Amino acid sequence: MRTSSNPVFRNLPKQQGGGYATFGSATAGASQAATFGQHPGTQADPYTTQPAQRAMTIDDVVTKTGITLGVLSVTAIISYFLVSGNPGLAIPFVIGGGLIGFGLVMFATFGRKMDNKAIVLAYAAAEGVFLGALSLMFTDISFGGVGGSALIGQAILGTFGVFFGMLIVYKTGAIRVTPRLTRMIVGALIGVVVLMLGNLVASFFMDGGFGLRDGGPIAIIFSLVCIGIAAFSFLLDFDQADQLIRAQAPEKAAWGVALGLTITLVWLYVEILRLLSYFQND
Repeated sequence: MRTSSNPVFRNLPKQQGGGYATFGSATAGASQAATFGQHPGTQADPYTTQPAQRAMTIDDVVTKTGITLGVLSVTAIISYFLVSGNPGLAIPFVIGGGLIGFGLVMFATFGRKMDNKAIVLAYAAAEGVFLGALSLMFTDISFGGVGGSALIGQAILGTFGVFFGMLIVYKTGAIRVTPRLTRMIVGALIGVVVLMLGNLVASFFMDGGFGLRDGGPIAIIFSLVCIGIAAFSFLLDFDQADQLIRAQAPEKAAWGVALGLTITLVWLYVEILRLLSYFQND
């Protein structure tokens, strides 16, 4: 099984089994003949009367991802209006929401709890608080933003445009996910993270750091590179979800898939919003 660029996917539980289902199919494992009276999508143990957990399907992935994004969207809207009414909440919401979200992802990844519904939804709520406040700071002139909340709508449309575009690319096989492509994307992702950390450290000693986030030509190029890497990361995420369905991973693993996709969507949205703000400043 190929390794996703998203660490959440690498530790999801797996069940080996027959059958074949692709990302976008209706069910996984439903075509297997029932044995010992079990329903399709389950595997009965002939030595016990307890059937195995139902296998994950694409419907589970879509439903749980939708719920996760719904929680994120609601909390983001609430955060946005709370900060607009009380600007002093902006920094605490951005820092607090970001740190809590990051901590939950680390806990889920290293604690092997990616399929935990409570953790996934808590992450969505924390990231919603983070994104709502950050979006206002990017667009409100009182925070040095560019002005105009329309920028947020453009960033949302751009984010989902990239998401569905890459889904079409994956489904049509225009770009095939190979081990070589996986290594390239993971390597690029690591490189970008190192540059971000280096720029952050450098900003403590010189104004603007390496110029990766100051709105200049280098910053525009860097944001475009980040958007490109995030877009290609979707291919690996789709492929990983596809293989989990084929392997008949348990139904609750869909929460881990939802978490992984949401992480990539959040990163992509922030980068698109940042890039649009650069051009608005011009």
